[in-house]
Amino acid sequence: MESAGVVVKLDRGYPLVRLDNGEQVRCEHAAAVEKAGHVRAVIGDRALVELPGGHDKGIIRDILPRQTQFVRRDPAERTTGQVLAANFDLVIVVEPIVQLNFKRLERELVLAHETGARVAVVLTKADLSDEPASVRSQVADLAGASVAVVATSLQDEASIERARELVGKDEIAILIGKSGVGKSSLVNALAGRLVQNTAEVRADGKGRHTTVDRLMVPLPDGGALVDMPGVRGLGLWDADQGLGMAFEDVEGFASRCRFRDCSHENEPGCAVRKAVEDGELAEARVASYRSLAAEIAEVRERRAEADRMRGRKASDRRRR
Repeated sequence: MESAGVVVKLDRGYPLVRLDNGEQVRCEHAAAVEKAGHVRAVIGDRALVELPGGHDKGIIRDILPRQTQFVRRDPAERTTGQVLAANFDLVIVVEPIVQLNFKRLERELVLAHETGARVAVVLTKADLSDEPASVRSQVADLAGASVAVVATSLQDEASIERARELVGKDEIAILIGKSGVGKSSLVNALAGRLVQNTAEVRADGKGRHTTVDRLMVPLPDGGALVDMPGVRGLGLWDADQGLGMAFEDVEGFASRCRFRDCSHENEPGCAVRKAVEDGELAEARVASYRSLAAEIAEVRERRAEADRMRGRKASDRRRR
């Protein structure tokens, strides 16, 4: 007999599934599931689980279609995507307000928008900044009107409450950001209890990596958070939509270019170059857009070549 449930924790390769009746079961994948497109359950997945008698684990027989998913390019495979989470409503990009890396933030926003979920930015460690309002304003300008931006400090409960209000009572939010930005401390503050271990902040104000697994954490007034382990690599994957949403300003001008395939370098009638010359767009912003667009195009070409190679190999096997 099969029961439905949601994956609430990933640890050592065995998903913990909370069944609809409230029971939590550690599971392994059925061989047929792993062979079907190499799909494995991730945090947030809805799964059908069999509970065989005399077996110490449940068996995941099927993974239901995903409504949203967070995908990056698999660091170990240049032509495949890696799904890290599924079926969430909100992506919260977490960055420290001090020494904020705007280039990384741009990339994170592209990946977040590509999921199709709502996007927000939470800036941590506001108490360490001399000008938190100014930095928040810069981030808000970069992220665009559709993205809520909240600056937080663990010493300011009102700021934590503003971040908590980003997550609806029946919603799941995932937190993305590199190691040391304060995600674990933020999760503990939002949950109102110790959920994740944290490490002392270093003398340079940077945090240390502490989270190693993925866990769905319920919030006091409803909703849940998933603290994703800090990931160094954020390779883009099928992110055209995310690029367009994260760089609406650039694409708005690009739509007015004389040539549809304009590279925004030296072509005549380039509205993007004109916007830069007129001070309506920052040169660095356009450079970031062009770099990320080139990366997405390169990944697409690699995938196409990998598909061609697989097709040739399959044809060779048939001839034999």
